[in-house]
Amino acid sequence: MTALTRAVRTDDLPALLAMNNDAVPAVNHLDEEGLGKLVALSHRAVAVVHEGDPATPVGFALAMLPGAAYASENYRWFEARSGSFLYVDRIVVGGRARGQGLGRVLYDDLFAVARAARCAEMFCEVNLEPPNPGSLVFHSRLGFEQLDTQQTKGGSVVVSLLGRAV
Repeated sequence: MTALTRAVRTDDLPALLAMNNDAVPAVNHLDEEGLGKLVALSHRAVAVVHEGDPATPVGFALAMLPGAAYASENYRWFEARSGSFLYVDRIVVGGRARGQGLGRVLYDDLFAVARAARCAEMFCEVNLEPPNPGSLVFHSRLGFEQLDTQQTKGGSVVVSLLGRAV
């Protein structure tokens, strides 16, 4: 089945919230208001859908440019490092849709967005504690390299801060 990307719509938010919260601890838990704020802050809020059912998102990604009013410790670390980047705050593929290459479809969209915005780099983070080894392997295959590590959330989470040239 062919996968397509499209902009996130307001009516997608309940499905995206459920997907996000099913993916905890790989991503942090959100409520409706929190997800709405992140979508509003995003330069690109993208859903991945199957061609035969374009109304139903099966995954999504949220990405921000420098200058966003985002208090995330990780985003702030990247912003202090560079002024030319696209930051991937989260990329989530719903449980039943995993293993279909949809993460790559989302990243292809984001790489195109980063090039169009003339970003030099793309950044993201992946949990080391609690561990998310599958995501580390996936990002390594996409050419991301570890730039540093950081403790967040009062030391309860340790992340690998990843980057790659666009």
